[in-house]
Amino acid sequence: MTEDLSAKDTRLIWHPFTQQKTSPPPIHIVRGENTLLFDVHGKSYIDAVSSWWVNLHGHANPYIAEKVSRQLTILEHVIFAGFTHTPAVELAERLLSHLPHQQRLFFTDDGSTAVEVGLKMALQYWRNQGQPRQKVIAFEEAYHGDTFGSMSVSGRNVFTAPFDPLLFEVKFIPLPLPGKEQQALDQLNALIKSQDTAVFIFEPLVQGSAGMRMYQADVLDDMVRLCQREEVLTIADEVMTGFGRTGHWFATDTLRHKPDIVCLSKGLTGGTMPMGVTTCNSRIFDAFYSDDKTKTLFHGHSYTANPLACTAGLASLDLLEKPECQERIQEIVRQHQAFVQRIGPHPRIRDIRQQGVILAIEISTESETSYLNTIRDQLYAFFLEKGVLLRPLGNVVYILPPYCITATELDYVYQVIEEALATVGIDS
Repeated sequence: MTEDLSAKDTRLIWHPFTQQKTSPPPIHIVRGENTLLFDVHGKSYIDAVSSWWVNLHGHANPYIAEKVSRQLTILEHVIFAGFTHTPAVELAERLLSHLPHQQRLFFTDDGSTAVEVGLKMALQYWRNQGQPRQKVIAFEEAYHGDTFGSMSVSGRNVFTAPFDPLLFEVKFIPLPLPGKEQQALDQLNALIKSQDTAVFIFEPLVQGSAGMRMYQADVLDDMVRLCQREEVLTIADEVMTGFGRTGHWFATDTLRHKPDIVCLSKGLTGGTMPMGVTTCNSRIFDAFYSDDKTKTLFHGHSYTANPLACTAGLASLDLLEKPECQERIQEIVRQHQAFVQRIGPHPRIRDIRQQGVILAIEISTESETSYLNTIRDQLYAFFLEKGVLLRPLGNVVYILPPYCITATELDYVYQVIEEALATVGIDS
């Protein structure tokens, strides 16, 4: 008998964030259409997490596909040192028009490398100024990626534990959750008064991988203001929160005091191709603009500004800028709000929180909230059986759908979550 694809995969491939010994065989997906994924047996799954938060407009979107297909016949790739091309310039121009406080854009490969570049910009900025500041501040339980710089500014946890001795020192402060705002402000204020403090990096409004932990824009605005007062640089990691996820084009749109550097990826190409960007204001760029070649930002990637990915990004922006897409985002927000009101009092819910199209439900269990909470595997299997792709962060179930999801599909996702609350993890 011919070995099926899932069995061959299990024999050959090492999957991300997966304990290969204990995980079930991967599901063989053969095609996607709008919100749905279809497996080899014809079963459909509502992709309610946008396939790791990247998909904005649905799978196999015909508009994006047509644009990328046409670009394939024009220019597939060219070295981006000493050369340029139309899709890159157009994408930079259009992205920066939505980030008017940023003036320059550096192309990278993904969210983690976008953060790496942001950190290198910030730290080399001070070196180029003749002030080698090196202290970095970040939030506890942050997640900024899996390369060494981005791991360093992430909270020390199960993701970083094998590498903790190799990571550079970072000063961590509490996330300004309700009741902890002043504590977070006081700790930040004390740290930034140090003459060697270089930069404060944060996920604005929502910490994603930490369990969709949410906090208010006004306290973050105060934090950025304090940093600006002491001339400490700020980096907004909008890899997850960008492109409408918080109900705004960018989470930092809610701030009066804007960051010096912004990192973007995930929804950048509508979930079609890998790409990241790091933007900065003129203050940062001017510190590198010099006759002294040692002040160059020595960073790059083989596929920097790949024309196909840039074209996908432009096509995604075309769709995102349409009034009907912006209205659909607000419809999802309102539908989430109604569900929160209905399910909020449920006795099994420890906490429920929402920011834009992101809805997170923290389920009460005997153990504390944790990425490794054992209820996660039961919930994940239950959702898949019901034809819904929800990938809980431990005991935190979250919804982060593509904007093309229909009201009926979203109602079904809610229904399945309510069924899980009634059955999963309850002893018979």
